[in-house]
Amino acid sequence: AGGGPLLPDSVLYEIFLYLDHVDVLSVGLVCQQWHAVARDEFLWKELFYRYYRISREVPRHPAAVSWYDEFQRLYDTIPCVEVQALKEHNDQVLHLSFSHSGCLFASCSKDCTVKIWSNELDISLQHSSNMRPYNWSYTQFSQFNSDDSLLLVSGVFVGPHNSSSGEIAVISMENFTLLSRVRNKPYDVFGCWLNETNLISGNLHRIGRITSCSVLWLNNAFQGIESENVNVVKRLFKIQNLNASTIRTVMVADCSRYDSPDLLLDYEEQLAASSTSTCPVFDLGSDSEEEEAKPKQTPEPAVQELPDDGGVRAEDGLQQLFDDIMEGRVRPAMTETELETKVAELFVRNRTKPPELNLLSTDSNSKTKYLIFTTGCLTYSPHQIGIKRILPHQMTTAGPVLGEERRSDEFFDSLDHVIDIHGHIIGMGLSPDHRYLYVNSRAWPRDCVISDPMQPPPIAEEIDLHVFDLKTMKEVKRALRAHRAYTPNEECFFIFLDVSRDFVASGAEDRHGYIWDRHYNICLAKLQHDNVVNSVAFSPVEQELLLTASDDTTIKVWRSPRVVRIQQARKPRPRKLLFSWLMNQKS
Repeated sequence: AGGGPLLPDSVLYEIFLYLDHVDVLSVGLVCQQWHAVARDEFLWKELFYRYYRISREVPRHPAAVSWYDEFQRLYDTIPCVEVQALKEHNDQVLHLSFSHSGCLFASCSKDCTVKIWSNELDISLQHSSNMRPYNWSYTQFSQFNSDDSLLLVSGVFVGPHNSSSGEIAVISMENFTLLSRVRNKPYDVFGCWLNETNLISGNLHRIGRITSCSVLWLNNAFQGIESENVNVVKRLFKIQNLNASTIRTVMVADCSRYDSPDLLLDYEEQLAASSTSTCPVFDLGSDSEEEEAKPKQTPEPAVQELPDDGGVRAEDGLQQLFDDIMEGRVRPAMTETELETKVAELFVRNRTKPPELNLLSTDSNSKTKYLIFTTGCLTYSPHQIGIKRILPHQMTTAGPVLGEERRSDEFFDSLDHVIDIHGHIIGMGLSPDHRYLYVNSRAWPRDCVISDPMQPPPIAEEIDLHVFDLKTMKEVKRALRAHRAYTPNEECFFIFLDVSRDFVASGAEDRHGYIWDRHYNICLAKLQHDNVVNSVAFSPVEQELLLTASDDTTIKVWRSPRVVRIQQARKPRPRKLLFSWLMNQKS
């Protein structure tokens, strides 16, 4: 009625109940009354809260004109209609990434290829690069640089004696030639672009059995063709790792747009009012409203406090520890692992450059960027998010290869901010404006104690989706649940998520991709695959287009019902067979 899209049957049923004519009201009568009903704001507001089971404390989307339009947006603009399945990969598809223009996207796979696709009405394969000649086992991640001229591809490299590490390759989008290769260790650092021509990689140096040092390097993408008199690499940061932890999953956030985000997620900030109320975890996989209202059972993420040294010098602390051990004053007796960690903590205490003190006072016009990565301090499984500010003078490979000169008491770099997730982190993604960080994690049991760093706690099957405001460094209190994972700690793998202006999507091990609304925190769609969904990607210029990649070797293309109707209306209708037969007989 009124030329608008058809409503789902469940919505019509809600209208029947609301109008109290469920027994006598016919579809025809609904159509006759549609013009009056369609603009009844009170009706649509009531339907909206009831249909989506949203708390009435949640305000309408700040960009919405009316409740009717908002209802239409949520059921008609979600990319939930499968329009194409791409089957050119012959093994598990691990990652998807769009170019910034939205014209191309790349896919990585266990078949050891990276494929470049042309994003047209019917998506087609444009190029495929096989990385096996470079001793790669598989490709795992890709990212276009800011002007879409270069593609970073990360993979697992097989070295001497079948040892595995990581490697990053840079491919030109002009002619698909390989420009450079950079070693990357461990391989799940992945790597990322810092700017148009410089990328970040990692290296790992073992100090003890469970103690190591992560070094993050800035690399020039054109290493093979630059002059030998110009540096093509420079050390960014050198960070100590305790209890078998390492730095992984690096990404860069640009701080310049924090004061003009696409969407503010804090309702009180939207309404310019303060509130201390907290929001529960919404278990969207449940049909029970009572279960959805249960408070979160895991501790909320918190800033990691640095240990207080009590004014004791590191050398004095080490000597005191050794004296206590030799004279039997350490009770109970320390294990070898505990002793190594204690010595490493004392050693690094006075040999670490202090953190930046004004991390939260970033000028909105500044060129400052944040390096964000997963890390830990208790066990090898990534359970913390580390944040380190990158200053403008650090964004070029010019200068000494080992970075600015360091004093002996600044051997290591400290983290500027640490967020403890209390669980195994399995995915991270930034909002398009880089204001919010979304984190997939599998929670540890409440009040668990880790006595052995090589034996992390068991992890939940439910995946929590946390949201952090990078301007305030605080969690937005709306952890979401719907998707699930089943692998244990030692087999746990990364599940990539993606964020558009209004939606957030994620893969899962339960053979589905999921889409949520960022403002209302509701699960809007489940996207079916035949195996684990590893990665999702929104088009950066059209959020009604979503890609999903799966272990079933396919990439599925999803569009919204609105776009599908428009495309179908544009297609020429075939002439009826009878009419064609008559025309042939006449001729």
